[in-house]
Amino acid sequence: VFTWQGDDLIPQWPVPLKRPTQALKEPKVDPNFAPPFAQYDVVITNFGWRAAPWPDATKSSLESYVDQGGGLVVVHAADNSFAEWPAYNQMIGLGGWGGRDETFGPYVYYNAQDELVRDTSEGRGGSHGRQHEYLIQTRDADHPITRGLPMQWLHARDELYDRLRGPAEKMHVLATAFSDKETGGTGRHEPMMMTIDYGQGRVYHTPMGHADYSMECVGFILTFQRGAQWAATGKVTLSDIPDDFPDAQTVRQRSFETQK
Repeated sequence: VFTWQGDDLIPQWPVPLKRPTQALKEPKVDPNFAPPFAQYDVVITNFGWRAAPWPDATKSSLESYVDQGGGLVVVHAADNSFAEWPAYNQMIGLGGWGGRDETFGPYVYYNAQDELVRDTSEGRGGSHGRQHEYLIQTRDADHPITRGLPMQWLHARDELYDRLRGPAEKMHVLATAFSDKETGGTGRHEPMMMTIDYGQGRVYHTPMGHADYSMECVGFILTFQRGAQWAATGKVTLSDIPDDFPDAQTVRQRSFETQK
């Protein structure tokens, strides 16, 4: 059993192991990593920055799964990974880091005039300023994932990804957040909730969700649940808006508790 930058997590999150773990200086491919994607309605990934490449057969398996109608949910740092995998870049729409630049596709953002911009200028893909609470601006209030939500709601402390770029084909931006230069951002309204069509499959992508306190945000919880349901089925039945959903002035969270 191998770990990479995770030794300190083993005592905190113990799991039953029959043999000791071995710490690696660099991530390495696990040749036995082959999830049976076809057995599931939706796949959720947060494989993050510098994640080891998957075996070729596993890549092909995910591509076929989504292309044939499977659902995929991409959370936070999952858009950092697998820059060298063209189909993955198509599935996630936008990504950052991993050497991504203008050759991967445009930056996509809203400008100050509320116009959706596809910016083909040169530059690296992926950055963020310091963590902070930020306002989510709904851009499509009629989509099943966002229907009934406030047009603006305050998200808990999180990284605000900006300068994401990629193919952005068959991609629809549902919500954005303003990346303020005062917090180290771009001064642009960056995508925070997106859907992507890939073959017959549906992808929901959110760059939110850096840490447990970020995922404790009730806004994140509900949109994640809705996004997963939509990716799996094309519909959303979670129509009720909880009483503790955040508004434009107040973050609301539910404490994350683990079972050991």
